[in-house]
Order: sequence, then C-alpha cells, then structure tokens
Amino acid sequence: MKGLARFAPFRLWARSLPFRVVLSTLAAAIVILVATGWFLMDQSSRGIMAGKTQTSLAEASAVVASMQRDLRTTDLRTTSVSERISRLARDAADRGQAGNQYFVVVETPISQIGSRGLAAESIPDSLRTAIGNGDGLWSTPTLIRFTDARADEPGLVVAATLDAPGQAPYPIFFLFSTSQEQRTLAVVQQAALATGVFLLAGLTATVYLISLQVLRPVRAARLAAESLAAGHLEDRMAVVGTEDLAGLARSMNHMAEELDKKITELQHLSLVQQRFVSDVSHELRTPLTTIRMAAEVLHAHRSAFDAASGRSSELLSAELDRFEELLTDLLEISRFDAGAAELALDDIDLTVLTGEEVAALQRLAEEFGTVMTLDADGPCVAEVDGRRIRRILRNLITNAIEHGEGRPITVHVRGYDQAVAIAVRDHGVGFSAVEAGQVFDRFWRADPSRGRRVGGTGLGLSIALEDARLHGGRLDAWGRPGLGAQFRLTVPRRAGEHFDTSPWPLVPPDVKGRAHAALR
Repeated sequence: MKGLARFAPFRLWARSLPFRVVLSTLAAAIVILVATGWFLMDQSSRGIMAGKTQTSLAEASAVVASMQRDLRTTDLRTTSVSERISRLARDAADRGQAGNQYFVVVETPISQIGSRGLAAESIPDSLRTAIGNGDGLWSTPTLIRFTDARADEPGLVVAATLDAPGQAPYPIFFLFSTSQEQRTLAVVQQAALATGVFLLAGLTATVYLISLQVLRPVRAARLAAESLAAGHLEDRMAVVGTEDLAGLARSMNHMAEELDKKITELQHLSLVQQRFVSDVSHELRTPLTTIRMAAEVLHAHRSAFDAASGRSSELLSAELDRFEELLTDLLEISRFDAGAAELALDDIDLTVLTGEEVAALQRLAEEFGTVMTLDADGPCVAEVDGRRIRRILRNLITNAIEHGEGRPITVHVRGYDQAVAIAVRDHGVGFSAVEAGQVFDRFWRADPSRGRRVGGTGLGLSIALEDARLHGGRLDAWGRPGLGAQFRLTVPRRAGEHFDTSPWPLVPPDVKGRAHAALR
C-alpha cells in the first residue's frame, strides 16, 4: 500500500476530496452508461434484426408460394419437373439479384440451382438438417460466401421446401444480406458512444464545479483552523448567506472566540503562577539567609550541646542545604517558564568536560560501591553553554549512581559532523517504557517509597530537559526493569543547526539483540 501511495493518482486520491468525488461519480456514471448503452444496443440490435427476419420470411414465403403455384399448374407432358424447377430457381435468383434483395439456392438430387457465384458453405449444415425434418420456414444467421472476388457478407438464410408432383420435396434457400442493418447498428453504436462521452464530460465538469462550490467554505474553514493553530486567534471566517455553510462559518468564528478567551485566561493564570513561584522564591531568600547564618552558628558550636541537640543542628544544616537547592531549582524553572533563560555559548570539548564531571562524582560513586568509567573515542568540540551542560551531566550521573544498585556505570561520548551525544548507562533497577515518558515530569518519581541517599528536589531531570532544549538538542531516556537505564543527551555541533540522528543509539548496544521492545 505504501508503494502505491508514491504514484501521483494515489497521492491525489488521498489528498484531494474534489478528485475523489469526481472520480467516484465518473466511475458510477461509466457503469450506468455502459449498462444502459448495452441494454439499448441489445434492444436496437434485436429490433433491427427481428424486423429484417420478419421481412425476409415474408419475402421468402411469397416467392415459395408463387413457385409452388407454378409447379402445380405445370404441364408435365411437355416439361419435366427438373426443368421447371431449374427455370423457377433462375427466375427467382434473377429477381432477387435485380432488386439486390436476396440470393436463391435450390438443391436437387443432381446439383444446386440458383444465384451464380454463391458458395455452398454459405448454407449452414444445421439448417439442411432442420429442413429435412419438417415443413415450414426456417431461418438462421449466416455468413454469405462467394466463389468469385466478392467479399463475404453477414446475412440471414431462410429455408423452405418445394413440393413437386411425384417427387420428393426440393429444399430451397433464400440468403438475405444484413450488411445494411449492420451498418445501421454501427452508426447507432457510434452515436451512442459519442453521446456517452459528451455526457461523461458534461457530468464530470458539473460535478467538479459543484464540488468546488461546496468545498470552498470547507477549505476556508480548514485555513481558518490552521491560522488558529498558528496562533492567529484574531482571524475570522467570512459569513455569507444563511444556509448550512454559513452556519459552519459562524460556528468556526464562535470556536475561535472561545479559544481566544480560554487561551487568554490560561496565559494569565500561567503568568500569575510564574510570578508567584518567582516571588515566593525571591522572598524566601532573605529569611533563608538569616536562618542559615543562625544554623551555621549552631552547627559550629554543636560540640558544646548534648547529643540530641548536636544531631538536630546537623539535620538543620542538611535540610537547609536541601531547601536552598529547591529554591534554586524553582527559580531556574521559573526562568524557563518565563522564557528568560539564556545561553552563554563557547566552543567546548565535551569529552574533556564529561571527564571532569565523572572525576568530580567518583567519590560519590565509591560511596555506593559503583565503578564509573568514561568511554570516548576522541575530542568532541561543540558550541554550548558549559555551565548548563555540566548541570545536565551532574543530574544524569547522580541519578544513575542513586538507582544503579552499585553496578557499573559507563558514560559514552560520541560525535559526528552534525551533533555530539553523551549517554549515561547504568545497570540498576531501570523503569518501564511507559515511565520513560514520565521521568522528565516535575517532581515525578518512579517509586516514591524508595529511600534516597542522595539529595534531590525532583526537578533535576526537568531542568536538564529544558537545558537540552535550550541548546536545540534532545534528552532521551530508555529503561527496562532489571536491565537498567540509559539517558542520552544530544546537542548540535553549532548552535542553531539541525541534526538528523544521534551519534549514539538510545537502546544500549548490549540489549539490542535481546527480545525486548525498544524505545527510540
């Protein structure tokens, strides 16, 4: 089916409603016209040939009756039956040929008598058998053949018998040409064909014009919908008339007005929410600074306190760190939401930068009993914001250490002309294919009951995703329960450039050969 869709007619059928309407109507009209034409031509042919048959039978009957009367009045003392029949046959043949009406053949025991140049095979054997089994007139279509240079003609043969005194019946055959009738039928067929062609052309043009008139408002509605989808909420359809199509335009305009209202309300609510988050984050900075100063004083003199108070001061300091981290992340999220985030671009070797982040987090990995290695095949220079890339890597590696269950972690760096990819692969608990689309949601956790040894606000992956998008790149996730997970960052070599594929596969090479569904 995909192969057929490549051909222009199939593409036009799929994309053009007028084409489908016209083609469907044309196909139905062709079927109707062919059936009607066949019926009319069949009836015409039957009528013309029936008339020819009746005329031929009447003519043959009259000639046979005349010959039969002549035979009854023949004086057999002076003329033999054979001589008389021969004369009658020649006379009938001369009359038939003079009027170009028919040919005559009388079969005698000795020879055939009648029209000259007529081939014996012009008379079907089935008719000879039929005439020998009874009296009356018999007729059947035939092909009149000649022994001379004359061309064969379509014809009708009528058979009868002549009763001679004291003799067996003599078969007599009349051959009537139907060439004129065939020519008449050919003219009728040509006229019917021409009429059908003109009708189809007129019907096609009419249906096409009607479809255009009907579909013009529909196309206008489509263009209006596309304009609304592009954000031009002020565009409206022109309302013409009072019929159903005008009602469609009014409905589209009403929908546009409602969408405009709802979007305006949502934008207002979004701005209010962003402003609230930003204001709250900023307003909390001052009391947080005061509390931190007090906590630092308490933490510095914790040795002078009893055990419970000293432990409380340590917990207070740790939670303040976590709270400050949450505020920082909320402020960053608010910048992304407000479209205020900007890049400080520079040419950076991502292999070196990744190596530095791996080295900085080695101590944390050792605490979890995790062996972390860097896999790179050389320098990979790209135009990026180093601070944001470091933040992405720190979030990905920390997340891998937290969920890696002490198993090895490999950080891959690969690049080609268009893009550079950094992938963090762990062999921990993993997650399902459904969860892979949720890991970047704000405050989302696969297992909320799972204890965390590393701090976290639930916003790290969301911020990492926004940082990747800000670079014009992608941040993808793959995971399977029991097989671990892999997060892949892909950024273009030059800012603003497009890349087709990532230099590193999303599905890890070590599981590609297994019978597991792959998320790409």
